[in-house]
Amino acid sequence: MQIDVTRDVFKLAQVFTISRGSRTEAQVLTVRVTDGGVTGWGECVPYARYGETLESVTNEIMSLPDQMTRAALYDLLPAGAARNAVDCALWDIEAKRTGQRVWQLAGLPQPGPEITAYTLSLDSPEKMQAQAAQNAHRPILKIKLGTPDDMPRLEAVRIGAPQTQIIIDANEGWSAEVYADLAPHLLRLGVALVEQPLPAGEDDALLGMERPVPVCADESCHDRASLGGLRGKYDVVNIKLDKTGGLSEALALRDAALEQGYQMMVGCMVGSSLAMAPATLVAQGAMVTDLDGPLLLAEDRENALTFDAAGVHPPRPELWG
Repeated sequence: MQIDVTRDVFKLAQVFTISRGSRTEAQVLTVRVTDGGVTGWGECVPYARYGETLESVTNEIMSLPDQMTRAALYDLLPAGAARNAVDCALWDIEAKRTGQRVWQLAGLPQPGPEITAYTLSLDSPEKMQAQAAQNAHRPILKIKLGTPDDMPRLEAVRIGAPQTQIIIDANEGWSAEVYADLAPHLLRLGVALVEQPLPAGEDDALLGMERPVPVCADESCHDRASLGGLRGKYDVVNIKLDKTGGLSEALALRDAALEQGYQMMVGCMVGSSLAMAPATLVAQGAMVTDLDGPLLLAEDRENALTFDAAGVHPPRPELWG
C-alpha cells in the first residue's frame, strides 16, 4: 500500500472572513492511497483551531504503516483531518475494487440532492446587506457573525434577503451576555438556527439558558465521544468529516446523535468537491446541509459536484466513491 500526499491551493471567488480572520485561498491536502493497482483518494483541510497545520497533518498521514484497514485506522490516528482523508480514500478504493458505490457498501439508501446553505462572509452591515441581496434567490443563507456588534449585520441581511431562511454561525465569537441580548431578536428576524454561539470551553453557560431557536454544536462536537458533554446545551450537532476523522465515524456519529434526540447539520471546511463528496452521503435528510465549499471557490476539481435548484448532488464515480 502506497500513500501519497500533495498540497493543493484553490483560489476563492472573493475574500472570505469569519470572526477569526480572512483568507483568499483554500489550502488542502489531497491523499492518494494505492493498493493492488487501485488508487483511491480523499481530501482534508487542516484547521488551526484544532492545532492542525499542513505539515503536522502530512506527517500524521506519512507515519501510517504500509498495510491497514479502515477499522485499523481508528487505532492509528485520532479524529481529525489526517484520518479523514485516508478513511475517505480507503472507501474510494473499496468502491473501485468492488464496482459498487460507497453508499451501497455502507448499507445506505441511494442518495439524492440536498438543499445547501450558502455562506455570507463577515463584513460591514452595508456589505453584508449587498451580499444578501445578490444571493436572495438561495433557499438558505448562512451568515458569519461573532462580534459584540452583530445586531446591525443581522438586520441588514434580513433586509437584503427578506424571504430567505437564515442560519447564523458565531464561530465561538459571542459571550453569554451577547448571546442572551441577541436571542430574543432571532425569532423576529426569522433565524432558523444558531451555530456555536459560545466558545467550546465556556458553553456550560448555555445550561438553563433560553433557546428561542435551535442551537447547534460545532466546535463542541467532534465525534461520538463529544455527545456526552452536549446534553442540555445544544439541540443540533454539526457533523464535519475533518472533525470526525472520516466518513466512517461521521456515519456513526449521525446515528448516535439521532438516537439521542439531536437534530443533524452536516457542514464543511472551505475545500473542493472532493472534500464534500463523502459528506453528501451523511447529509441525507439533515435538518441543515452546509456543503457550499465549492461555491466559494474560483476553481474546483475535475468532475466537480453538481449544484442546482435541487441542491448539491451526490458525486459521480469519476470524482469519488
